[in-house]
Amino acid sequence: MANDNTKVDNPNGVSFFGLVGMVVSSCIGSGVFALTGQLANVASPGAALVAWLVCGLGFLFLALALAYVGSKRPELDGVCAYAEEGFGPFHGFISGWGYWLSAWLGNVGFATMIAQVLGSKYCLGGMLPGVFSNPETGNPAVVGVVVVSVLLWAITFLVINGVESAAFLNAVVMVVKCAAILLFILFAVVSFNAGIFTADFWGTAQRNAVIMAANKTGLGSVAHQVTQCILVMMWVFIGIEGASVMSNRAKKKSEVGSATILGLVVLLVLYIGASVIPYGVLPYKELVAAPKPATITVFEHMLPGFGGAFISWAIIISVAGSWLSFTMLPAEVSSMMADHHELPAKWGELNKRNSPQYSLLIVGALTEIFIIVATFAADAYTFAISMCTVTIVVTWAYAAAYQVKLAKANNDMGQMVIGVLALLFQVVGVLFTGWGFLLLACLGYIPGFFFYKQARDAEGSGIVKNEVILAVVIAIAGIISIPLTAVGIIPVF
Repeated sequence: MANDNTKVDNPNGVSFFGLVGMVVSSCIGSGVFALTGQLANVASPGAALVAWLVCGLGFLFLALALAYVGSKRPELDGVCAYAEEGFGPFHGFISGWGYWLSAWLGNVGFATMIAQVLGSKYCLGGMLPGVFSNPETGNPAVVGVVVVSVLLWAITFLVINGVESAAFLNAVVMVVKCAAILLFILFAVVSFNAGIFTADFWGTAQRNAVIMAANKTGLGSVAHQVTQCILVMMWVFIGIEGASVMSNRAKKKSEVGSATILGLVVLLVLYIGASVIPYGVLPYKELVAAPKPATITVFEHMLPGFGGAFISWAIIISVAGSWLSFTMLPAEVSSMMADHHELPAKWGELNKRNSPQYSLLIVGALTEIFIIVATFAADAYTFAISMCTVTIVVTWAYAAAYQVKLAKANNDMGQMVIGVLALLFQVVGVLFTGWGFLLLACLGYIPGFFFYKQARDAEGSGIVKNEVILAVVIAIAGIISIPLTAVGIIPVF
């Protein structure tokens, strides 16, 4: 397709570096800094490495699938449009609404992490213990809620004042956060002790005893440990589709696929280094007992008197950058869905700075509400990232399914295999580790169905019988989650 085709290319749009920045910065937020403690509580270093291999391959297949669709159908409006193109407007709505839910629920996780870090004894919590977060649960305290709320609205109004300028700032933050993580990895390599790392490498003896003493349940088999890692690891790859979602604003849509793959490679290097090497820095007992996020304790151990404070502020900058991305992405998706008559036209209205102001304000308001609600959860951070992960898997699965359909139409068997593997990884990963949260997420679709009907009626096409049936099934699944949550089967409160 010619470069002067304005449907595909945008001379004033986001550059290749900006697209890579969207992928990396969208993914690197709170997750990479929480990984060490989260993985240590469910897996040995050997099992964690196996889990990274599984997740790395799974997301490589997804990245390749996104790149393939992007190269074959560059005129489509990003990853959420693939479901509509392949399976119809209602499926486009399901994919887009899942992505929209995921993005702002992720912001709740970011808010929780910032409150946790501010409450750390190596940050402001050293002077004001218990003011920013609850020392026992890690949930935001009242002052913490106020602080993250101010940040929430500051980011919202920044994006309202121009998406392209915010994307540039996001790329700059990406450099800062990657430098901080690389510094952490460098010191971890220098401090690495092979004896600590290899002791009970598969978690069947000493490590298992430590977990039994701390959590009353053991690590289990290697296969069980790997399974327990999957949902946590999937969370840190949310944003891998960031370049695709922003494709309509890309300078060259042909660069979206390569930006996604390059971003994935950068992420894998950083994630594996930051989460696995610390197994050889701190004794396992101390690693498991470290306050959330454990990265702060590890860096303070490596650089006493400086490391904890340094990484605390690096985490805050990193999470703020990812929060910026996760504010842009849902607004872009809801605006696209309005253009495709899957949401009312109001959701797609742009202000004089070319930003979907109405959508951004809705996202800000809902994030604010859930920040407050999450403070009552047993573990606000885990609840937020679990909900965020299962909802975005809906979008990823649709994208992989469309890639299979497109590859079949082009008689490309190799790409079909890639798409099938990407789809299986997403579906199996969630069903094994997050089925309860997926049921709970169905509740979030119920109000969306009314907006969808309103949009279709305004467009003149209305909704059809099959769409009604599927909506009812999803609504019933959501309603079932209520008693399951109440009795603790779905662990929220």
